[in-house]
Amino acid sequence: MNKNMQQYLDKAQVLIEALPYIQRFNRKIIVVKYGGSAMIDEELKKQVIQDVTLLKLVGFKPIIVHGGGKEISRWVGKVGMEAKFINGLRVTDEDTMEVAEMVLGKVNKELVQLVEQLGVRAIGISGKDGALLRVDKKYSDGQDIGFVGEIKDVNAAILFDLLEKDFLPIVCPVGMDDDYRTYNINADDAACAIARAVKAEKLAFLTDIEGVYKDPDDPKTLISELRAEEARKLITEGYIGGGMLPKLQNCIDAIENGVSRVHILDGRIPHCLLLEIFTNKGIGTAILNDTESRYYYGE
Repeated sequence: MNKNMQQYLDKAQVLIEALPYIQRFNRKIIVVKYGGSAMIDEELKKQVIQDVTLLKLVGFKPIIVHGGGKEISRWVGKVGMEAKFINGLRVTDEDTMEVAEMVLGKVNKELVQLVEQLGVRAIGISGKDGALLRVDKKYSDGQDIGFVGEIKDVNAAILFDLLEKDFLPIVCPVGMDDDYRTYNINADDAACAIARAVKAEKLAFLTDIEGVYKDPDDPKTLISELRAEEARKLITEGYIGGGMLPKLQNCIDAIENGVSRVHILDGRIPHCLLLEIFTNKGIGTAILNDTESRYYYGE
């Protein structure tokens, strides 16, 4: 068999390997939390949008929830203000909130534009639209961090309506409290709350790390698969710290509230979403509920 023919057969094999996963998740909702370097690097941005668009075209029902922290910090600096953080959360006064909402709105419509260019209909909405995300004021260890919201209610009907009409919803993490004041929401929190509310089959976090490590200083300790109770044990035994701690707690929370599987992926790897969802090997860390197995087929 000549070399060219083998290449074609290898490509066919990749497609066949994807088939059971396409069947398993056809018409199922998948929430993608999009953030980190994959939002800054133009090439990675294009690849992420290609991945999500492909998921939509093969029958999944994706929802994108995006952050914009790095971009907000850039604009806060541009207008001569200083970014302040307490326990990893941005302190958001009125001026910062104004900048954050403008920047997130701009990011939101850029993502809509990229999806539309690929022939899929997208609608960008903020958590304020139709009271999608209702919040209470969030405190960090008792400290006031300004207009940062803790989600208390998700109006999932809006998202179901958009999915039913064949749109790809792209959600900007801004919400309102009972007095209709605007609050910034951590995008991980927003993705989790939305995944729970729509009973998503999968929730995928695109991050700047490869996944969950037992020892953050040793890349060989990457954990490819965790049950929710195992993840909780890692936290209580002190293995998880820094920015991974709230992320992993969000993952456990999502699993315990009806999401079947949560993936923590390195968004710097081109097409990481496709690799995780459509191949037997997968990448990153998958957190599963008690009834799920990671690899359905193959090895």
